[in-house]
Formats: sequence, structure tokens, C-alpha cells
Amino acid sequence: MTGDVALITGSSRGIGKATAEAMAEQGAKVVISSRKQDACDATTAAINERFGAGTAISVAANISSKDELRHLVDETRQAFGKITTLVCNAASSPYYGPGLGISDDQFRKTMDNNVLSNHWLISMVAPEMLERGAGSITIISSIGGLKGSPIIGAYGISKAADMQVARNFSVEFGPRGVRVNCIAPGLVRTDMARALWEDEENLRRSTAASTLKRIGEPHEIAGAAVFLASRAGAFTTGQTIVCDGGATISGGA
Repeated sequence: MTGDVALITGSSRGIGKATAEAMAEQGAKVVISSRKQDACDATTAAINERFGAGTAISVAANISSKDELRHLVDETRQAFGKITTLVCNAASSPYYGPGLGISDDQFRKTMDNNVLSNHWLISMVAPEMLERGAGSITIISSIGGLKGSPIIGAYGISKAADMQVARNFSVEFGPRGVRVNCIAPGLVRTDMARALWEDEENLRRSTAASTLKRIGEPHEIAGAAVFLASRAGAFTTGQTIVCDGGATISGGA
């Protein structure tokens, strides 16, 4: 990914952080972004120490704010001159429980942060990619978008919508060389999924039903993100790559 500039949301920890580290290792410049500036700065400092000064910058942004996302895009271009890779990783899951119990505000937050914010970012970044005739956009979706759930139903609805966002934009952008894909992780050891993997019964059920018999680690999703963003994935668009340890093929959670 030498010569690439990757903007990655939700990248101060978890899958986003692992993706930023993996892309930096492959030669990309990376932009670290999450809600808290101090968390972004810490991740940026670690990447610059490991891969060289100037490899990463940090720009805090709340994905629920279109103005803050615009600022994020503007600061990225100011620092690196372009954006060749967008990874929409940041998301919300504010409610765990049956669908009839979710409030309107919780449902809207789920849809706004997991779908609308991605649409905003793609709309901000895609025009320069289309003009250049090259670019890669990846949305971190979830296997929750491939099946139903009694506890994270709204989250699954939003992640299914992300897959359709990728398909639609891949049709629109493909003739001009810009690719759009999704990654659908299974249960991964992240802070966002903590309520799922710290639940001993849910963890037992999930790992017992998956073929690898364990949950994933953030760096195990990052490799797929590098593939989709790099020249190795140049013929892949409109797809959802499932990285779930074999959970969906065997009935796991």
C-alpha cells in the first residue's frame, strides 16, 4: 500500500486500530479517528514510533456529526493531499434486547451511526477517487447482517443495510475504477462487543458452534481490510467477505 492514504474511522482501538497498524505496515499513510482526541493521539504516536514519523495523524470526529466528518476529511487532505482508501469502521450498538423493547432514539442512533454516517463519508471521499479513476472503500459490517438475532436485531438491520450500500455504490463507481466492499466479522474481542463475549453463556454457545471453536481477534480482520484496499484486491468489488471463524456455516453466534 505504499503511496496510499487510508482514512479509518473508529481506529483508536479494536478492529480499526488493527487495520491502521496493518495498513501502515504495508506502507500506507493512515489517519486515526475516533471520538476522543487523546485516544487517537496515543494510537498515532505508537504507529509513528513503530513505522516512522509522519506515517499517521490523528483527527477526532464523532460519526454522528456531518460537520465533524467533513473536518476529518478536510484535515486528511490537508496533511496528505489525497485519500485513496476509506474504511468505515466506527459503529454503535446502544441496545441489547428484544426488538420490541428498543426506543425510537436507540433505533435512530443505530441507523444514523451505522448507515447514514457511512453514506456521508462515502459522499465526501468518493468524488476525488472517481476523478482519479482509482480508490477503495470498505465498510466493516457484521455477520449480524446475515441472520436474525433476539438481542442485537437493530444492529443487524443496520449491518445488512451496509452490505447493500456497498453493492449499490460498487455498481455506480465501478466503471470509474473505484471499488466498494464490506467485511462481516463474527464475534471479535473488541470493547464494542464486550457485552457479548463477557457473557459466559453467549461465549460458550458462540465458540461451541463455530468451526474454529474460538472468537476472533482484531488483527484477524485487518488482513481482509488490507486485501480489499490493496492491489491484491483490485478485481473485488460489491462483495461482503465473512471473517467469522466458521460461525455462519455451522450455526454459531
